[in-house]
Amino acid sequence: MAEAYIYDAVRTPRGKGKSNGSLHEITSLQLATQALKAIKDRNNLDTSKVDDVILGCVTPIGEQGSDIARIAVLNADYSETTAGVQVDRFCASGLEACNIAAAKVMTGEADMAIGGGVEAMSRVPMGSNGGAWATNPEIAMKSYFAPQGIGADLIATKYGFSRDDVDAYAVESQKRASRAWKEGRFKKSVVPVMDQLGVTILAHDETVRGDTTMQTLAALNPSFEQMGQMAFDDVVRQRYPEIEKVNHVHHAGNSSGIVDGASAVLIGTKEMGEQLGLKARARIKGFASIGSEPSIMLTGPSLVTQKLLGKLGMTPEDIDLYELNEAFASVVLRMMQHLNIPHEKMNVNGGAIAMGHPLGATGGMILGTMLDELERSGKETGLITLCVGAGMGTATVIERV
Repeated sequence: MAEAYIYDAVRTPRGKGKSNGSLHEITSLQLATQALKAIKDRNNLDTSKVDDVILGCVTPIGEQGSDIARIAVLNADYSETTAGVQVDRFCASGLEACNIAAAKVMTGEADMAIGGGVEAMSRVPMGSNGGAWATNPEIAMKSYFAPQGIGADLIATKYGFSRDDVDAYAVESQKRASRAWKEGRFKKSVVPVMDQLGVTILAHDETVRGDTTMQTLAALNPSFEQMGQMAFDDVVRQRYPEIEKVNHVHHAGNSSGIVDGASAVLIGTKEMGEQLGLKARARIKGFASIGSEPSIMLTGPSLVTQKLLGKLGMTPEDIDLYELNEAFASVVLRMMQHLNIPHEKMNVNGGAIAMGHPLGATGGMILGTMLDELERSGKETGLITLCVGAGMGTATVIERV
């Protein structure tokens, strides 16, 4: 099999996912288009050599529907021979898209492909596309369905993380993200979003609050306590009868923010890279996905990391840096606890608690963040992973070249 190399990675800044957010006026199509154009322009790319574009999109309806990947390819003035497909693995969609692109390259289906994703959450609200799991008793009851926030609080309760623990993690995420922006650690990958006149609309992540403290977070009320009292606590306690009472510790300040954004990662064979005059930045060593218990839902990252490292003959200690999407603070704390990962290896530039989580785009974004940080720090190997709705995990290991 051929090896898959990463040649470039870009992302938009993340804009606050509300009607007063800076990117609200920018359509999903434009977000994806500008990410694809940046990949093309930065690399002087002959797009007739790009076989496919795979974009994650978790809410593919309305303006994000009808295979937005192919429509963005056309709008970005790529060759009409470049195909496009949209994929949905909930929060891991962007990383899954990159893994699919890599798999196409490794198997010979493609010589060059782009993975990434897009989500305009201020324009296409999360959950607006519906779905059977939350609404059809046939599956909801037998799988002990509860919303993700309940699962995050259940993780905190089951594995012993207090309100102070999750708040302290959130404060550190904000500090790390603020420091990373001040030190220019994201400048290599972040491409400003422009309006139709070419005026910059947003050039930085909009939700970073480097002045966050334990005191400011202490003023926030738990987000999922009322939801739990409406029966969902009882549902998850049926699945986990050892839990006497769910301790509701998560709130807006220690959970991922709702934001808009897009990402794109250029992946290809060594031979195609040489033909196009591109320099490989990293090699994709392997990737995997796994299913996990759906009621607690968010424990998949540890399990898929163990699965992938086992396939690669590696241990957690062999990984220099980790990027785990900060869906909720307890998700990251549990993975560090389970695999004995020191915090200085995990999300060293902050994460979605500070910068937000544009569902379909995040996986491609944090893959690019990892690539930049390996180069900046001179480290060699990184693992990128995300927890996933309905109980799953997806992970990728890359090696700097």
